[in-house]
Amino acid sequence: MILLINPDVPANSPWGSSKMLPPLGLAYVAASLQKEGFDVEVFDNYIFKKNTNFLKSLIERKKPKIVGISCNSVNYRLCLEMAKSVKEADPSCIVVAGGPHPTFMPETMLQHSEVDYVILGEGERAMAELTAKILEEGIECHSILNIPGIAYRHGEKIVINAPKFIEKLDEIPYPAREALPIHLYDRKIPFLEAYPVDTMNALRGCPYKCASCETRMLWGEVCRFFSPFRVVNEVEYLIDNFGSRGIYFIGDNFTINKSWVLKVCKLLQKRNLDVEWMCDTRADLVSRELLKAMRHAGCRTIWFDVESGSPRILSKINKGIKLDQVVRAVELCREEDIKIACSFMLGIPGETLEDMEASLKLAKKINPDWCQFNIFIACPRSNLYDEVVQKRLYDRMDDFLAYVKTEDFNYESLLKIQQRFHKEFHRSPKRIIRRLKRRLNL
Repeated sequence: MILLINPDVPANSPWGSSKMLPPLGLAYVAASLQKEGFDVEVFDNYIFKKNTNFLKSLIERKKPKIVGISCNSVNYRLCLEMAKSVKEADPSCIVVAGGPHPTFMPETMLQHSEVDYVILGEGERAMAELTAKILEEGIECHSILNIPGIAYRHGEKIVINAPKFIEKLDEIPYPAREALPIHLYDRKIPFLEAYPVDTMNALRGCPYKCASCETRMLWGEVCRFFSPFRVVNEVEYLIDNFGSRGIYFIGDNFTINKSWVLKVCKLLQKRNLDVEWMCDTRADLVSRELLKAMRHAGCRTIWFDVESGSPRILSKINKGIKLDQVVRAVELCREEDIKIACSFMLGIPGETLEDMEASLKLAKKINPDWCQFNIFIACPRSNLYDEVVQKRLYDRMDDFLAYVKTEDFNYESLLKIQQRFHKEFHRSPKRIIRRLKRRLNL
């Protein structure tokens, strides 16, 4: 049996999500292992929040041959504690770590003896191949050493095999949602009126080079898409098997390929599926024609990561969009009766209070239905992370996360700015009127 674990986040972490959403990445890996005939269970400790003693008893009871742990830079320490607990419960159990942090910094995982292997990038194919080799041929099997997308210790050295991205995403089975406690997740989100809402992934990869983001390091620089038929088939599968009435397509650039989006919309309409949906995209990737088709196909909300209202900061982070594009995108969405959610970042190195105020000013101007101001914390493998670490522009590190500090601000002062911005935005007369209309269904 293979046990896959999604760890919790540290107590009081600013990275804890306000919504409990299923770990799709782990569910994809579980499904790929099941496809190869392996017995797989998933334990989501982000939901259950059990301690290491519980984990030890779980290992002793389930007796898995392999334990896979999903890891990011936020829960890095908890992942290592879990790996140690697994080995204490069963020293022969193989521990594999995957996810963003192991992909970006595999040596920081393998320097700990509790971790046997690391999966780099997409986990479906590499984890299936690694599992097959270990269970069928044993850990001494030399062919393990040649599997793309894994890292391991070899004597005194750490060997890193470059990942090989999955070109035909349709080869990946639907995420094994049945292995998750679906009834315990938040299936009501504020951005859609429908209930219940489930999440889906429709594409991977990002060609943009935003300095604040490390996504392309994980998924690659080329966008790869599930076919329109696969996307709509999965939507129908969720409706039939999980009662879904809303879908959130999670991913940065849903509308980057216009023809692909139009095909998805056409198929959704053709099948007359009773579902509404939302997606994430960039302000420079929408047009009236596209939005009109999306609205007719059930799109009700679009999330734009605007990041800043300061042209100088947008240039610094290499966002590649202009403020007039943001304004126009919001106008088009409103004209096509699609709601808008926007997010901004506060605390980019080199940012001033004047730059931050420009973000608040832009937010008030475009007046999205939902707006978030997030504090930037530098994560490994982004360009800004390298700048922050090299110039020591931080006043504390949580393992590998850098809390930015400059002459203009630190994390504590950013918290106060964030609180003020949220209050000012949500207490404006326009916001109060909009909330009243929404409650009265006007």
